[in-house]
Amino acid sequence: MGIVLGANQYGKAENRLVRIHRATERHDIRDVTVSTALRGDFTDAHSRGDQSQVLPTDTQKNTCYAFAREHGLDQIEDFALALARHFVGDVEPVTGATVAIDELGWERAAVGEGGHDHTWVRTGPEVRTAEVTIDGDDEHVVSGLKGLVLLKSTGSEFHGFLTDPYTTLEPTNDRIMSTSLEARWEHAGTTGEWARTHLSVRQILVERFATVHSLALQQTLWEMGRAVLETHPDVTAVSLSAPNKHHFLVDLEPFGLDNPGEVFFAADRPYGLIEATVTRD
Repeated sequence: MGIVLGANQYGKAENRLVRIHRATERHDIRDVTVSTALRGDFTDAHSRGDQSQVLPTDTQKNTCYAFAREHGLDQIEDFALALARHFVGDVEPVTGATVAIDELGWERAAVGEGGHDHTWVRTGPEVRTAEVTIDGDDEHVVSGLKGLVLLKSTGSEFHGFLTDPYTTLEPTNDRIMSTSLEARWEHAGTTGEWARTHLSVRQILVERFATVHSLALQQTLWEMGRAVLETHPDVTAVSLSAPNKHHFLVDLEPFGLDNPGEVFFAADRPYGLIEATVTRD
């Protein structure tokens, strides 16, 4: 039995890049973190240390900054496509590339009508995401978000679950449900109104979290994903990851006080992690 090199890739991770657009006196800002990864026949680099076919990761970093100047940076999906197509199309040893981008949100400072022209306030912790993967002639665009923190104070139950000798969790018909949602949705093509779709999908996720009377976080994720696919025919699949941010009712009886569902301890760990992909059949 021989020993061979398996799947491999290399790149530059988490390149921080801020692009200010100054075409008018009213500036625009894009604040992103770009990660690149290249694939191809790099066997010699691994087996013999031959770097003749390796584009340095430092060059990949420089390319991100140069493209931000030469091509601008509007929608992160388009920027990721431009970078990935360059690496695959213009760098001969490279046959595949993945470019992943996280975008931090900024909103204009509330100064004057319509906000200040060149001052912003960071929003967060929510982050907009995009990932472009190219392998040969195949191109895939996945948009998303992470860090969307949601909480509902009622409208959530959890009971009728499987039990065994180690089960101590009490069933409940009324609980706080909270999560820091990560969502990714895959597009059918490589063109689209990325920003409008992002806002629409985000609104759908928030609305379904709020309005679905949940018997389990799994059910809520299913309803979220299904609603996105029903609204957007150009989206082929939605993947959702939701840590259950537990809130435990505090026992106030030692202090002579009742607690009718008003005071909670918010635990950060351990936590349940619920994940699901909703796709078209």
